[in-house]
Amino acid sequence: MNGHYHRPTLAAAAVLLAALGLPVSALLNAQSRAPTPNPVAAEITAVKRVIAARREYQAGLEALRATYTANGDNEKLHWAEDELKQFHRVPKHAYVLDLDVPGPGLRAEQNIPAANDLYKRAMEYKDKGFGTDFVENQIRAELLFQQLVNQFPTSNKISDAAYHLGDIYESRAYRQFRRAGAYFERCVQWNPNTHLDARLRAARLYDKALNERGRAIELYKAVLTHETDPKRTQEAQRRLNELNERSP
Repeated sequence: MNGHYHRPTLAAAAVLLAALGLPVSALLNAQSRAPTPNPVAAEITAVKRVIAARREYQAGLEALRATYTANGDNEKLHWAEDELKQFHRVPKHAYVLDLDVPGPGLRAEQNIPAANDLYKRAMEYKDKGFGTDFVENQIRAELLFQQLVNQFPTSNKISDAAYHLGDIYESRAYRQFRRAGAYFERCVQWNPNTHLDARLRAARLYDKALNERGRAIELYKAVLTHETDPKRTQEAQRRLNELNERSP
């Protein structure tokens, strides 16, 4: 004996049952009834854990920052702020879009001053600067737009915020095309009368970046149905004609 326990194999267990005069079929039936792991459920569970961990980590760093601000410990305040910046710089992918992007049922209806302020602050950062400054300003804008949508889901700014989030996720700072497409679609779903070219932007992404021809065609057709801007409708019609020419 070496002190280590070895789990018996299926074959060894069958021999043991036979020696005891018990039916081996019971073991085989038990094996066949064992639940098959659900990969979708496993992914959702894991992604939820990641999202919760991100939020907890961010909340902890923000609490540290508030504590050191209050007690005047400037050295540790600098540490907390630096770590918080590094946290925000780490790309955070939307592994499951339904857990990242709010559903299509929101409506951009209410004029909420606090939401308006968040929107204004976000626009002060978006697309500003060059190089590293550009990337960091995109991150700042993303955080503010996300805060707006999550805290004020009935604000009349959520549709425009969704559009700008789509633009940010498509930009060179992120290149998260599927996430961008989802937010462009939410722009229209939350406000079907939006003046923004969200349908066309989403169509281009599904067409050129994601190679989802069917979804792209649906969106190009929606542009023709709902849009009046001639530049948008001409582009949509031209691309539909090209896609139809390639059909088998």
